[in-house]
Amino acid sequence: MSERSFEIEEVNEAKPVAKAPPLRAMAEAAEAEAAASGRQPDYLEGFLAQKPEPVAPEAPGGDLHDNVIAALRDIHDPEIPVNIYDMGLIYGVEIDNGHATVTMTLTTPHCPVAESMPGEVEIRVCAVPGIQSCEVNLVWDPAWDPGKMSDEARLEMGML
Repeated sequence: MSERSFEIEEVNEAKPVAKAPPLRAMAEAAEAEAAASGRQPDYLEGFLAQKPEPVAPEAPGGDLHDNVIAALRDIHDPEIPVNIYDMGLIYGVEIDNGHATVTMTLTTPHCPVAESMPGEVEIRVCAVPGIQSCEVNLVWDPAWDPGKMSDEARLEMGML
């Protein structure tokens, strides 16, 4: 078995490390290379040429769905200065032919607004143009916990 040997070199300072060229210089070099070869760069041409598929108004991301979410964000818990959507109390919003189904919970089963909050949700959602009826399903499983809150709600509550 051979013995290992180590050499130690003392230096006063490290050699400077070469920096990568700026991105702009790299892009200009790529364009110059493409021009020299006679082809045009097509970095995102195919991607940008595709038009996004239209979203149905009732589907998540559609106008009607977004308007219902905006209406839910106008409802605030009377004990907490945060809207019920950002609190994470809304588990789901489904819209089918003008009928909205909102699945929600409350912070606790003994919440003082347990009787009035579902009614307020129904009234606010029915006020959205394009919604003819609304059903509010109040569920307790899964139970609400502070982890369901949005970052905006946590910031408002001083939890971030």
